[in-house]
Amino acid sequence: MTKSRLAFIGAGVIGLSCAWRAASAGLRVTVVDPAPASGASWVAGGMLAPVTEAWPGEEALLELGVESVRRWPGFAEELGVAAGQSAGLRTEGTVVVATGSGDRAELDTLADYLARLGRAVERLSGRELRRLEPALGPDVRGGLSVPGDLAVDNRMLLAALRTAAERAGATFVESAARAVLDDGTRVTGVRTDGADLESDVVIVCAGAHSGSLHPVLTGLVRPVKGEILRLAHRAGAFPPPSRTVRALVDGRPVYVVPRDGGGLVVGATQAETGFDTEVTVGGVRDLLRDAERVLPGIAEYALVESAAGLRPGSPDNLPLVGALGPEGLLVATGHHRNGMLLAPVTADAVLQLLHGRPVPDAMRPADPARVTAAAPSAGRGHRYPEEVARARVDQR
Repeated sequence: MTKSRLAFIGAGVIGLSCAWRAASAGLRVTVVDPAPASGASWVAGGMLAPVTEAWPGEEALLELGVESVRRWPGFAEELGVAAGQSAGLRTEGTVVVATGSGDRAELDTLADYLARLGRAVERLSGRELRRLEPALGPDVRGGLSVPGDLAVDNRMLLAALRTAAERAGATFVESAARAVLDDGTRVTGVRTDGADLESDVVIVCAGAHSGSLHPVLTGLVRPVKGEILRLAHRAGAFPPPSRTVRALVDGRPVYVVPRDGGGLVVGATQAETGFDTEVTVGGVRDLLRDAERVLPGIAEYALVESAAGLRPGSPDNLPLVGALGPEGLLVATGHHRNGMLLAPVTADAVLQLLHGRPVPDAMRPADPARVTAAAPSAGRGHRYPEEVARARVDQR
């Protein structure tokens, strides 16, 4: 494998993490992306929250998330050394709060479900929550404390990953990938807006745009739009929370994630509107309304950014990580809301696959074979219709 030419399509958090791990292992790595460290990874909230995002029916995703968050401290420490800069990990934990009786009942259902799985969380009254986080307002009636759910500054992480990958020997080609090329049996390279790039192994990490890059991926990954806001603390305003705050406000979810220097990320809406990345007035209004119900002091903060990204959704919310289609094609995509969370375990799994070894046990349910029975076959040669490969790889 050390002599093989590896091409990673996509330089979001998944592509960069996988490329860094592969380059650090001595493999020949090229990363193809017109704008590395952009797209959905650039606008992400950065929650590493497998427990507070758990729900009945998604036990495999919970186990995968728990395994990945367990790896996060070591991943962040190793990355910080490799990059010579912080990976942005925050370890203060998470509180999940509710504003009304219906919201509290939903959190009770979540707590009961997690208890049955052996995932303990602490139930707290509104008063107890305000002792933990004085910024919480009087509308908060109760909730949960989850110290094991972490957070990361996504932009610090992306900067560290690119630096570490380059230091490890990865080469970046800042061009849009149009298609994975193959000869009917195995991959031969990547078609870009520039010249075709010859490769022995291609790893598709292109997020919501992965489905346009090869026929075997058609229909397996869809864009799920999410809008977020960034706020900045102003002099005289109430101090921000120290922990991530997730909330249910009249049944609507909202989260607020702290950043160094008093910044806050507020998110996130969710809509399936194709590849639309425009921020809507309604999205901004709803996020600010619900966040202010939980943290009244943010009314005095500055609104410094609004943005939208496209999460890559899979048919069952589990990512797609494994071999697919012609020989030499691997995919690491479909992480939906969990790209930041699942970066360490995904990168480790891809490295194992590149060496012909089994993936971590928790990653086995993410094998793309589970959803590809009805997918178009590979083996169509290297010429694909323009409509299959028209989307730019600029969101992930």
